[in-house]
Amino acid sequence: MRGNACQNRPNEELKAKLSQLEKKSKPRSAVVTSFSKSERRAVSVSTALGRFPVTLYYEQWNRLLGAATEIKSFLEENKSA
Repeated sequence: MRGNACQNRPNEELKAKLSQLEKKSKPRSAVVTSFSKSERRAVSVSTALGRFPVTLYYEQWNRLLGAATEIKSFLEENKSA
């Protein structure tokens, strides 16, 4: 009986630690985003997802954002590829 108690104890401790870590971790949807403008008026968007920011000019951002529906459709169609 004592052997089973010793074997279960580390497992219970690991489960408790895992539960604590899950509570502390941020959900994936909580992405920190920051914006900045360069001297040449380009806008950079930085997120916690990538290492480098995405930098585009005003017209480029408008074209990209205007294609949001098509981009989302493309991503859905190709998510398994």
